[in-house]
Amino acid sequence: MTDLQEVDRIAAADHHLAVVSTTRADGSVQASVVNAGIVGHPASGDQVVAFVTYGPAKLAHLRARPRATLVFRAGWSWAAVEGRTELAGPDDPFPGIDPERLRLLLREIFTAAGGSHDDWAAYDRVMAEQRRRGPPPPPPGAARGPGAAPGPTARWWLVRAGRGTSPT
Repeated sequence: MTDLQEVDRIAAADHHLAVVSTTRADGSVQASVVNAGIVGHPASGDQVVAFVTYGPAKLAHLRARPRATLVFRAGWSWAAVEGRTELAGPDDPFPGIDPERLRLLLREIFTAAGGSHDDWAAYDRVMAEQRRRGPPPPPPGAARGPGAAPGPTARWWLVRAGRGTSPT
């Protein structure tokens, strides 16, 4: 059964790298690699998957079609988290997230995704200049590997800015 603890374990084993997939207007899939981690949802406190990016394609897709899938892998273990997304950022207001909360949230997500920084003031400045944002989604499902039934519901947060085993 996949849960966010298992997702975090797999993520930590490979630098918190994940493939994020969004849907283009024509229905095709756009995928890219991001660093992602587990944080508390800014409104509910529930554990969610979050990432920070400034990819304009992902942002446009998530605004128009607010769903995404993230797949983490380490060796033959993998976990997929999918679901509806929400955006929070300078151009995407989210209830309860003022500029100061957004600044701190971007740091939380960056750290949860395995990042560290020697100069947080410089980090904050770059995030503001690039107008980074975060998308939190309501509960999505977690998927497991080949032949497994879907796992329990999980929550994740995206920011603009099932565990599976393969046969060895």
